[in-house]
Amino acid sequence: MNENIKALLEGLKIGRKQSHGNLAMFPVLSAYSPDIDYLLLDEALKSGVIEIAEVEKEGSVPELRVKNSSPGMILILDGEELVGAKQNRIVNTTILVRGNSTVIIPVSCVEMGRWSYSSPSFSSDEHLMSSSMRAMKSEQVRSSLRSSGNFVADQGAIWDEISEKAYRRNAESPSMAMNEIYKKDRQSVDEYISHFRMTESQTGAIFMINGKVAGIDTFGKTDTFKKIFRKLLESYALDAVDWFETGRKYENRKDKVTGFIQDALQCETDARQSVGLGTDLRMESEKITGFALALDDMILHLSLFAKANVKGKAERSSRMSRYSRRRTHRIY
Repeated sequence: MNENIKALLEGLKIGRKQSHGNLAMFPVLSAYSPDIDYLLLDEALKSGVIEIAEVEKEGSVPELRVKNSSPGMILILDGEELVGAKQNRIVNTTILVRGNSTVIIPVSCVEMGRWSYSSPSFSSDEHLMSSSMRAMKSEQVRSSLRSSGNFVADQGAIWDEISEKAYRRNAESPSMAMNEIYKKDRQSVDEYISHFRMTESQTGAIFMINGKVAGIDTFGKTDTFKKIFRKLLESYALDAVDWFETGRKYENRKDKVTGFIQDALQCETDARQSVGLGTDLRMESEKITGFALALDDMILHLSLFAKANVKGKAERSSRMSRYSRRRTHRIY
């Protein structure tokens, strides 16, 4: 276990539970506060200091070119969706972009039916990939890093997950774009998020769906979490809407949350140079997968998920199969 991650995890305090339906949030409170200034992706796009485009005119599905024209750093988060250009993408890992620099970043396609320009560059719909798909992608990226040293996800598996979720949610579109699922479930997701509020000094959150811990994201800085809070909450609410069972009651126990943190402390950690600035720290145990991004021994983003192959997730997967009209073949 990396000592900086260990110090962060051991210093976390868990706030009072908030819940609605089958989704619960336990605020993460921490005195840990990295003294590093940066803009987030949406801030940078709105201020016009970042340009995200295809690597070349013909495009390359797993890569995009990012140009930061400001002197300050820009933090792009794992799972953030970029819309436009030849097809919508999501970012494969959290990346800190140096000031006045250009970097090629690893991405995955989340719009399988389009390969033509809708705009010269990318913008943001201010969405994160759903929490379950981020968890799946995290395991895929770790496997790719071990085998090839590249931050690559399984594109076919991601398309499958989007297709199946879109089919269950009646949110299919000609291009099978992931953001159509958000549009279809907008009212339900908004109903969920209206029941949650940030608390003072909150730097992150642990989420439970159907009474089981799904994951944690913490950023060290309260200001950062405040800016990402809605996007993060929506990504878990989207799964909660999908997996909700009418009439079922959900028990959201705090001891499961503290147990998740204790399990996280048992993770093995692999360190390597990040895509941008800092060190990428991949975390893995029997029950947990995820990563952290560190700069100068300070953790900027820690993101951990319950693995898809543990008992609770297997039960959930079975329910999803039972209650969905799951297709038996790929549709792309």
